[in-house]
Amino acid sequence: MSEIILHHYPASPFAQKVRSALGIKGLSWRSVKIPMVMPKPDLMPLTGGYRKTPVMQIGADIYCDTQCILRELERRYPTPSLFTGTTEGQAMAMSHWSDKALFSAVVVLNFGAIGEHLPEEFIKDRSEMGGAPFDVSRMKAAAPLMLDQLRAFLDWTESMIGDGPFIMGDAAGMADLNAFHVLWFLRKQHPGAGPILEPYAKTSAWLERMDTIGHGTMAPMDAADALDVARDATSTTEAAEDPGDPSGRKPGDRLTVMPDDTGRVPVTGELVSSSAHHVAIRRSEERVGEVVVHFPRAGFRVLPARD
Repeated sequence: MSEIILHHYPASPFAQKVRSALGIKGLSWRSVKIPMVMPKPDLMPLTGGYRKTPVMQIGADIYCDTQCILRELERRYPTPSLFTGTTEGQAMAMSHWSDKALFSAVVVLNFGAIGEHLPEEFIKDRSEMGGAPFDVSRMKAAAPLMLDQLRAFLDWTESMIGDGPFIMGDAAGMADLNAFHVLWFLRKQHPGAGPILEPYAKTSAWLERMDTIGHGTMAPMDAADALDVARDATSTTEAAEDPGDPSGRKPGDRLTVMPDDTGRVPVTGELVSSSAHHVAIRRSEERVGEVVVHFPRAGFRVLPARD
């Protein structure tokens, strides 16, 4: 089996979600550091334009978005399970709360607090990524409102942890990952994170327990070597039709796939397989040859290609 290669940067909260999952499963993996802002010349040949972080590569199969990455890690390495104490549906539905509502509140709080120190290139990049101005002054003004939201979310988290030690009992899993990466981001970036979290003793203790899980066994890898791995490998994804596809898509159809919120760059390719939860398209790039790029369905748009 080809090794796990994670394309990421250290400060990314969504990469932290995957790194913690690798720690829960005790896996060995290779780390390719990518830039925090565009351009990302060593990532684009793999993804075809998808720019968000992280991206997981296994041979010539490229997995985009944490939904897709974590589901694939669970499929390949089922023990210990990320879905301990809960169903996959419950855990993935919870991720939409944490990745959208909870994350949005923390983004406003963090960048409202530190925005004046952000490099201009970061503000420009995030404005382009979001399709709207990355307005630090508006974030600062909205911080009290988001603090109200975060207080409610932290109270939920405190209740979910209960007697712990983890959200679903004795072992950490997807429910923990969903909340942890966002609160990790709060602690890492917000200068007032300590006082914000202080009233939540169970949550603070749980955060420390999550820290001790670590990230598995990581070894660095040069980006050029990762591209060589893709070039020399063959995707293991088999063609599979989704009989329930509401648009009647079939393997071989030309499609474009892109996120529905930010980073809306269409990636075009030929459908290989799909289900209610994923879509995989084959595409070719001179540097890496033929790769199959995997996306989730929730939070993504799948449309007929125009070319």
